Amino acid sequence: MAALPISALAQDQLNPAKKKPPEAPAKLPNVPADRSKGLDFLFGALKAAPDEISAKHVEARIWALWMQTPSDTAALLMARAKVATDEQQPQVAIKLLDAVIKLRPDYVEAWNRRATLYYLKNDYGHALADIGQVLIREPRHFGALAGLGMIMQDLGDDKRALDAFRKALDINPHLEKVPELVKQLSEKVEGRDI
Repeated sequence: MAALPISALAQDQLNPAKKKPPEAPAKLPNVPADRSKGLDFLFGALKAAPDEISAKHVEARIWALWMQTPSDTAALLMARAKVATDEQQPQVAIKLLDAVIKLRPDYVEAWNRRATLYYLKNDYGHALADIGQVLIREPRHFGALAGLGMIMQDLGDDKRALDAFRKALDINPHLEKVPELVKQLSEKVEGRDI
């Protein structure tokens, strides 16, 4: 088991707003105006990042794109949900995210944030349903995949946890703590090499 509790890993991996993301370096090319092409470019850059610092800059750009919404109302509700989360009011935050999802069901990050809150409340059924919605809309969402891995591990399904963590690492090889979880689960699920 990792030295950090799983819920802390969930907050780190699934709630990037908790940490201030690093500024993107000036030498990175501009992301194309088309959001999907921009994400494609950034995911390629994330895999090719030569070091952790570069990877964190690219990851911050991906999170920034995921957070963008064309709806001012959705943006306001997301901001209020973040405040409610920060003030330890998960039920208020969930209700605000419910409103965002009703308004913009295509908005991936509302589903992801709500999944995180459900996970932190140990409401795995709702968390898994929301993670499913995230992955339908953005199969490369490494935060949702890491969250899926944590839930599966908590439920004792180490094989599915390992699969989810490996998928997350395949997309973002620079995730913190996940490589150690993969190593531990690999030994547990697949055994050690002789």
